[in-house]
Amino acid sequence: MRTLIGAWVVSAVILQAGLLQAEDLWIKFKGGDGPGKGKHVVLVSGDEEYRSEEALPQLAKILSTHHGFNTTVVFAIEPSTGEINPNKGDNIPGLEALQTADLMIIATRFRKLPDDQMKYIADYVEAGKPVIGLRTATHAFNGGGTYARYSNGSGVEGWKGGFGKQVLGEQWVNHHGHHGKEGTRGIVVPGQEKNPILKGIAPGSIFGTTDVYTVVIDDLAKSSTPLILGEVTETLEADSKGVAGPKNNPMMPVAWTRLYKSPSGKEARVFCTTMGAATDLEWEGTRRMIVNAVYWTVGLEDKIADKSNVAIVGEFKPTRFGFNGFVKGRKPADYAK
Repeated sequence: MRTLIGAWVVSAVILQAGLLQAEDLWIKFKGGDGPGKGKHVVLVSGDEEYRSEEALPQLAKILSTHHGFNTTVVFAIEPSTGEINPNKGDNIPGLEALQTADLMIIATRFRKLPDDQMKYIADYVEAGKPVIGLRTATHAFNGGGTYARYSNGSGVEGWKGGFGKQVLGEQWVNHHGHHGKEGTRGIVVPGQEKNPILKGIAPGSIFGTTDVYTVVIDDLAKSSTPLILGEVTETLEADSKGVAGPKNNPMMPVAWTRLYKSPSGKEARVFCTTMGAATDLEWEGTRRMIVNAVYWTVGLEDKIADKSNVAIVGEFKPTRFGFNGFVKGRKPADYAK
């Protein structure tokens, strides 16, 4: 009898330790007062290059602190250490948070998630719930098996192009600007000046040091509404001139909206921008565009302030983009401070 009781106690301790460890693999921020009070935003990071593990916690803090949203941020995790490892392409624990999400913000790149994790994303998307895609989300997945239809460039009938093309409006095509040397200045599409997502955004204030991505303009125009064009700049400085020549004639759309009709028949609001690296969030206009898009996707566009509060919360010194450039040894809790 004592042996059985002892075994039960040990098992309970192990189970509790496992639960505590699991909770350490993602971070949550409770929203205060604000228009987003009561709504839950889940931010899914996991890319090797653009430091989504730094960008999304800061975005979550802004949404919770200034706008009232409850937020959860999940990460690519090395199971043996519990540390964030963007190069670990097949593990993002905590995706079950999507079961209670009102919005998913995703910034992953070529993830090959196991079915038990991918199911949460597929269930969310195919229920017809709103999505925001940032930067590499146009090529968010590259796995096979049950959810091969989500893979970038998928040939699955009804899912041609995969998650990027079918849900966000575009898949991976190419770099349009010179990667690492030419930046992106946002230019409002004529006729979209009064779009609620662009409310309070000063001309020229949308900028990023990441380059413009190529999109298939004619195809995108059939499925989406471009809001912002990306002027390729000569340097990575915000005041640099636009490059002369075909790169800016025509300019590529870098932010757009669309409606995604899910298999359930429900239409979901979608916003996508090929901007959104951690360094891009250093510019107020870029942050405001994304925050305003959160309001729009969840149907709160009438609550967007004349100039929404997008002040940085805590310390934010984003790491420059680049493969294998992530800060080693960090755990999710390090980004909760």
